[in-house]
Amino acid sequence: MKRLFVFTLSLVLLASACKTRSGEEVTVDLSAQDSLAAVKAAQTLPEEPVFDIVTSEGTIRVRLFKDTPLHRDNFAKLALAGYYDNLLFHRVIDGFVIQGGDPFTRDTSKVAQWGEGGPSYTIKAEMRDAEGNPLHTHAKGALAAARQGDLANPFKESSGSQFYLVQDPDHCAHLDGEYTVFGETISGLHVIDRIAAQPTDRLDRPIEDVKIISIKPNKELNSK
Repeated sequence: MKRLFVFTLSLVLLASACKTRSGEEVTVDLSAQDSLAAVKAAQTLPEEPVFDIVTSEGTIRVRLFKDTPLHRDNFAKLALAGYYDNLLFHRVIDGFVIQGGDPFTRDTSKVAQWGEGGPSYTIKAEMRDAEGNPLHTHAKGALAAARQGDLANPFKESSGSQFYLVQDPDHCAHLDGEYTVFGETISGLHVIDRIAAQPTDRLDRPIEDVKIISIKPNKELNSK
């Protein structure tokens, strides 16, 4: 069943600039034209769309959850606008997670800032139900939003673009209800393992680049 995406962040993303809560004006990474095209493309997606994360190590196929609509819609919109194309997995920890989605990773001159980039807004947490229980757990292949720590981010709001995929659920159980899980891997778990096994430096950055070539909706599965 198709539906019209309602993007609560549309005004932020469509503008060439926006204001933070402090009133400071910041530049948004997507042009209005790209953002509008992404909204139109998303209008035919199902409530739980499937996306292919095409990487230099293979394809990871994920399904986004309908009960985390802010994160689902934001991820879909960025992916459809090409925001993630040619970014790197900048944080890779075998036995834990692989993390990407930072636009700074396109620029080697900003390597000291890798892990800090994003589209200048955060997303309200969607990690617990009305009773306070975690909506989703950090199962193998779970797709979740990265965020700043609690001291700087007491409401646990998510990064506007950075995400991680769970490689070892046993070592991620303590994250349940603390970080928003907004999707699941339906194929390509071996690719997550392959990326996690890459040699890394002391900052958990892969020695050899592991690239996100693109993130695209899976036309066949989304049409069912």
